[in-house]
Amino acid sequence: MNLFIFNFLNGFAVGYPALDSTFAFMGNGFPYVAIIILGYFLLTHEDKKRGVQEVLMMVGVAILAWFLAHYFKGVFDTQRPFVAIPGVSQLFPQEADGAFPSGHATFFSALAVMMWFYHRRIALSLGVVAIIVGLGRVISGVHFPIDILGGYVLGFLISVISYFAIQWFLKNRES
Repeated sequence: MNLFIFNFLNGFAVGYPALDSTFAFMGNGFPYVAIIILGYFLLTHEDKKRGVQEVLMMVGVAILAWFLAHYFKGVFDTQRPFVAIPGVSQLFPQEADGAFPSGHATFFSALAVMMWFYHRRIALSLGVVAIIVGLGRVISGVHFPIDILGGYVLGFLISVISYFAIQWFLKNRES
């Protein structure tokens, strides 16, 4: 099933420069644009102090998720599609390091879930960003769907655990 879905999605990378550039941007450039827009929103929030605290908390958890994803890449040591399958359409350069779980999917999943606890509408937008980035990375030939799914699950778990740990800490700090 993983290979079937990968082949289907990677089949959209068909050698048309404009289309391939769009898919490559979805998987490699779009994440940075989304982070800049999110940072701008949170830092221009009505309550500046609260906005800065939220940015630090959300980005901190997302960075923790990114590092844990890279730790697990070493544990699982799975190959990327362009290494495992001859002739895969790879739309942008990528190191041939471990693939599972996707660091990008983990980061954006963690960010979207943390955002859910504070700004639900924006969290839904970030969820869409996470899906676009994940699809872009599969279409671009640098991840299998299972790498993306594993990243989404890891990011979700890290955010939920972190949120409740932060709430517990803040509650017990006041007492």
